[in-house]
Amino acid sequence: MLLISLMEMGSLDATRAELGLVVLYLNKAEARDKICRAIQYGSKFISNGEPGTAQDVDKSTALARKVFRLLKWVNDLHALISPPAKGTPLTLVLLGKSKNALLSTFLFLDQFVWLGRTGIIKNPEATNRVARISLYCWMASSVCASLVELGELKRLSKSMRKLARELRYTDKYENEQYQNKMKQSDERLLALVKAAMDVVVAAGLLQLAPKKITPRVTGAFGFITSLISCYQQLPSRAPVAKVKA
Repeated sequence: MLLISLMEMGSLDATRAELGLVVLYLNKAEARDKICRAIQYGSKFISNGEPGTAQDVDKSTALARKVFRLLKWVNDLHALISPPAKGTPLTLVLLGKSKNALLSTFLFLDQFVWLGRTGIIKNPEATNRVARISLYCWMASSVCASLVELGELKRLSKSMRKLARELRYTDKYENEQYQNKMKQSDERLLALVKAAMDVVVAAGLLQLAPKKITPRVTGAFGFITSLISCYQQLPSRAPVAKVKA
């Protein structure tokens, strides 16, 4: 009976820990924004630009997301004026700062788009013009982000090859430093895929190639990048202590 009781307590502790991670995740404004983003682009994929319930969900969710992003431009402004990591090549520094400046501009202008879409600013033409400028900024920032990730992956690959040569007489996969570099490489690769796909999403929203990048293609790419963003927001799992009999 004591063993069963301990097992039940262990199971309860594990469940509590899992629910704690869910609460921690949902308490993040960024995580809720990305969940709404997945709903938005999933609806765009379903509607394919045709009027109906799915398109209504797409538009209403897109407008609701703008509230989550109010004053978010300050984050990238802070990153813009912060010193870069030591040893970062000048090219990557410039690309990274350009990405921060463009993304901050996009988020700043997006606030005025929200004011126009809600009717606070009654100038539809100006609102649409600002919306297009902000989307161009987002597309350019995604291009810069893609180039940054490519450059960082190249640097990581070079350092991993060097470390592999130093560990040629041992199992490199058991080396903690090599494992950390592999983890960083996976994270960079995922970020590269997301940034590259976001370029397509921005082009779709701007209707730069309407015959190739249809609303359904835009929705599919946007939904995938939203899931990637949701994954990137996951909190780290703390190891659960094992119950001893």
